[in-house]
Amino acid sequence: MTVIANAKLNLYLDITGRREDGYHLLETVMQSITLSDVLEISFSEGGGIELCCSAPDIPSDERNIAYKAAKRYIDEAGITCGVKIDIQKRIPSGAGMGGGSADAAAVLLAMEKRFGALGMEKLTELAAMIGADVPFCLTGGTRVCTGIGERMRDTEAVSGCCFLVVMPDFTCPTGEAYARYDSAPIPAKSGLDEFERSLPCSFADKLYNSFEVLYGDARIDDIKARLMACGADGALLTGSGAAVFGVFKNKERAEAAAKAFPQYFTAVCEPSDKGIIFT
Repeated sequence: MTVIANAKLNLYLDITGRREDGYHLLETVMQSITLSDVLEISFSEGGGIELCCSAPDIPSDERNIAYKAAKRYIDEAGITCGVKIDIQKRIPSGAGMGGGSADAAAVLLAMEKRFGALGMEKLTELAAMIGADVPFCLTGGTRVCTGIGERMRDTEAVSGCCFLVVMPDFTCPTGEAYARYDSAPIPAKSGLDEFERSLPCSFADKLYNSFEVLYGDARIDDIKARLMACGADGALLTGSGAAVFGVFKNKERAEAAAKAFPQYFTAVCEPSDKGIIFT
């Protein structure tokens, strides 16, 4: 099977608290985009999981989240099979764009398509055990995710815009940001309802991400300011970073803006109504 695994952007991300078990509570609106990894997945008799990835810095063993997804499915379904996974990485790692989660979701859906052993409800439960963003990546589109990311509902689909993603040459210390939150929590913005009312196409000035406040990183602010200077209607850090995106009215404006960031990875993307696509 050839499977397209779409990246995601967080258009709104508010840390609303922390559970007793240490997990942080979120309100976020996620959006699938047309920047994707491509997976070739095949099955054979016998057993064993074989994974290879075009990005040399990403592990190809049980540390890889796609590998974990295959093993979880096999164990949960009680089946015996060999799985070979070839990942062509296009989504940058450490970006906050759910690249690994999308790969894991692609593996789960491919295995369910092949074996049909679990059903979507159980598959979604399994996805949540693998990673917080994996359940969203199973379905994709425009969705509101709450709790620790496991509770999802549909909302009005984003339309009438194009995104320019800029991935800088630095990473964002997610653990450090959460540690800062735990020692001095920032107030919840509580703006989810207002953000949803701005959908599908008037949300650019309602973008919000708590991690921007927690990081307080001038380099992120600089990329956002440059995107706005290039004509973006809004700009934001996605997830826990380090990728930043701008919202543009059309593809032509986004492509023109990309020329202002020759030193960084850039991608012009459109919103997608799917997280995983079989070709």
